Amino acid sequence: MAQVQPEFQDVPDEIEEAILDLKRERNAVILAHYYQESEVQDLADFVGDSLALAQAAEKLERDVIAFCGVHFMAETAKILNPESTVVIPDMAAGCSLADGCPPGEFRGFIDEHPGAKVLSYINCSAEVKAMSDLICTSSNAVKMTQSLGDHPIVFAPDRHLARWVAAEAGRPDLIVWPGACVVHEQFSAKRLAHLKVQHPDAEVLAHPECDQAVLDQSDFIASTTGIIQRAVDSPAQTLIIATEDGVFHSIKQKAPDKVLIQAPGLDESCACNRCPYMRLNTLEKLYLCLRDLKPEVTVPEDIRVRALQPIQRMLELSA
Repeated sequence: MAQVQPEFQDVPDEIEEAILDLKRERNAVILAHYYQESEVQDLADFVGDSLALAQAAEKLERDVIAFCGVHFMAETAKILNPESTVVIPDMAAGCSLADGCPPGEFRGFIDEHPGAKVLSYINCSAEVKAMSDLICTSSNAVKMTQSLGDHPIVFAPDRHLARWVAAEAGRPDLIVWPGACVVHEQFSAKRLAHLKVQHPDAEVLAHPECDQAVLDQSDFIASTTGIIQRAVDSPAQTLIIATEDGVFHSIKQKAPDKVLIQAPGLDESCACNRCPYMRLNTLEKLYLCLRDLKPEVTVPEDIRVRALQPIQRMLELSA
């Protein structure tokens, strides 16, 4: 029989019911990203991608926000809801993109390009958002880029998304910070080609954070929400999906008869295409964070106020 971890010994057996009781007691709301474990998604009040979760967070009037995602997402909720207590099940749930764009180094990068507008992908820290003119998500990155007109644009922190946006928006002159997602970089173009031979009728859906060699073999490129919707609408019965496989849960709920195949990774010996940070959040940790109201996510007020402006601008342009 598996041993219960010491920190989870006082977690009740009926954990789902206990979480819902705590949620009512705390006047709390649970937000979850599509990359969370299915049982976390099922308990959430709202499940979505980064844009949808930001839009949901903007409208909240709850005492407590339990954010089942990664740290930068919880920061965004705090920026939009300064009076609410924002907690995250595991503070170690970070992001390779946010970690790969340190604020100090990014400040120097911006200073090297005076006069450029700064468009930052939402997968960045509050400090980086505070240096930005506008925020984008993969759902609206092309639109946000176009909204900046002919100005020179610094785009950070994902170089793969930037390359795709540059082509879609007709802006090959984007000044790009060289970051990448540790999950989406793991998809193997070579192994994907072999998989397509095995499933010639399959449609390949990919996230724009993937490498160009993967995108070149894809039939449809979109954000997480776009991929889910296309999977439901596609006439193809078999779908090969190049993004984190947490999206499978939502697709199966909406299109249970579709055959879903994870695009292959570079290393077939591990589940490298599953975000190790997103999956740190569990039901046990969600219960504890609602019970103890920690780990709490905070943002210094001066940074929050500066970061709020480009986020609100994005939300206004996305309405």
